[in-house]
Amino acid sequence: MEIYKSYLDNIRAALANEIQLSAPEVMFNEDRKRSLLEEQKQLLKKTKNAQPLPSLQDLSSDWGLRPALNQKLGLHPDFQHLKYENGVEYHYIHSMFIDIKGSTNLFKYYSPLVVAIVTNTIQIAAIHTCMVFGGYIQRLHGDGTLVYFGGKQQTRSDSVQRCLSAASLFTHFMKTDIKSFFESRGIKPIYTRIGIDYGNDDDVLWMLAGAGEASEVTTCSLHTSLAPKMQANAKGNGIVVGDNVVGLFPSEFYSPVAARLGEEHRYIFRNQAKNFNYTQYDFDWETYLVQNEHIATNHFNGTIHIKPRQVKVVQPTTGLASIAAVSNPYYGNQVG
Repeated sequence: MEIYKSYLDNIRAALANEIQLSAPEVMFNEDRKRSLLEEQKQLLKKTKNAQPLPSLQDLSSDWGLRPALNQKLGLHPDFQHLKYENGVEYHYIHSMFIDIKGSTNLFKYYSPLVVAIVTNTIQIAAIHTCMVFGGYIQRLHGDGTLVYFGGKQQTRSDSVQRCLSAASLFTHFMKTDIKSFFESRGIKPIYTRIGIDYGNDDDVLWMLAGAGEASEVTTCSLHTSLAPKMQANAKGNGIVVGDNVVGLFPSEFYSPVAARLGEEHRYIFRNQAKNFNYTQYDFDWETYLVQNEHIATNHFNGTIHIKPRQVKVVQPTTGLASIAAVSNPYYGNQVG
């Protein structure tokens, strides 16, 4: 299964229409031009679909996930009561900041409508991926997206793995599908950078920010603030996580950012008065995906496929009557 095929098809169609629009036979054919422009508008509309596109829906089904769809931006359902009560509450959360880089370069080659289709399609792929894994979209910052993972019905260990899985799959999409798509057209590829951190119950204050309809239920937490900062220290198509994530999900997938950028980048936050030094780590998402039991990786071309869930096969009972006749525990006293 090609997880992001539907999204890539959307981008491919937009670029194909753009080429047709610049063809001489179309430039002077108003009907054909209007038809192609209408197709482009429909492609843009598709990026606003609340439901994941078909290829990502298949992932949700095959992996047995229950996507958190039909969300309201900035309104995590477990804390939405705070919007009306104007109260506060402490509760853990994983914060993920996804940024899309390099999209400005597309204006050298394409019209604003096509750039909008490309960037919106990529951002909605990120949003849908997070939704499929149970994430809640908190805020959009241009090409950036802030997402929360976790809540009152999820364990910390489950939510951190969902968070890392979503980030890893989306990063793979950007590093393979998107990269090769634009490089084959001689265009410097778009890429992503992601930062993730975890704040425990005592470290995350949920509250209402803003006033009236110009408001959102959000978190006030060092660790929510650190996620975008760690994103800025990630390499292209890389993921950086905080010390708390490593403590919650220990594994061999981490290496200090200092090993890549130098010792001055070991800590993402320091409070010398409290002797508090918070380390940031590169997350080896590629190895994480390779070792994931649900994912098969093609070592020749780097593509990944989701392994369908194993379905337990129940053998038919036809022909077992003779065995059951001498095995009363099977049929009880119903067999004569």
